[in-house]
Amino acid sequence: MVPHAAADTPSPPSSTATSQTDTGQNPKRQQPPPPKNPVPPPPAATYVVRIPREQILRQPPPENAKKYEELRLRRNRRSCCCRCCCATFCLLFLLIVAAAIAAGVMYLVFQFKSPMYTVTRISVKGMNLTSAAPISPRFNVSVRAENPNGKVGIYYSKDSAVSVFYNGVSLGDGVLPDFYQPRTNVTVLRTTLTASDVVLDGAVKTALRGAQSKGRVPLVVNVEAPVKFKVGSVKTWELTAKVKCDVVLDVLNEKANIVSKDCDYSVRLW
Repeated sequence: MVPHAAADTPSPPSSTATSQTDTGQNPKRQQPPPPKNPVPPPPAATYVVRIPREQILRQPPPENAKKYEELRLRRNRRSCCCRCCCATFCLLFLLIVAAAIAAGVMYLVFQFKSPMYTVTRISVKGMNLTSAAPISPRFNVSVRAENPNGKVGIYYSKDSAVSVFYNGVSLGDGVLPDFYQPRTNVTVLRTTLTASDVVLDGAVKTALRGAQSKGRVPLVVNVEAPVKFKVGSVKTWELTAKVKCDVVLDVLNEKANIVSKDCDYSVRLW
């Protein structure tokens, strides 16, 4: 019968079974080939960190800490030097102002007058201009010092210097005696200027012999004397009295006379 035949006929496989079989038999899916011109990856992100200026100046990186400390110490030393120089200049300026004020007060209150100096006599020994040997001249010089002040005394210190020259050539050196010159006083100071083994070239000797033959030998006498002025019981700081005398002698021996002279003198505050 037909119904029995239909029952014996095998039924078709289910879709589920077919799907499982195909899945087990298919190979793995292949990857697509890489593109010929790959696209570069996007750039890394950049971050900007803002640090306050004060923190940068005050907190240097650790590797620069030593350099920063050296620079700071150098600036401190430079600043100290500048302050010291400024203080020194200010002090010097104040001293100059004080000296000017003191000089003005002395001039106005005590009617201060500068002491006066001149060379009164010069005698010469040892000026042998006929021999080629070195000479050892000796000059006996008298200096007249006048103190015209009626209220001021003058102290002369021992560190003075007196010298005599001919045409720039030194012929002798000496010092003045230290002493105190009272008010309204005139004192004549005598000193000896000497030199040893002075070698004069031929031109200088010839000029000296020619000056002697004419009776006019020009010499220059320089005097520098440290002095202090006494006003009442007060002494000033140490000043310098400077004297320059252009003196003309008739001969260079013990009987020399001063033919003419021109003395310039001053008292310097330093």
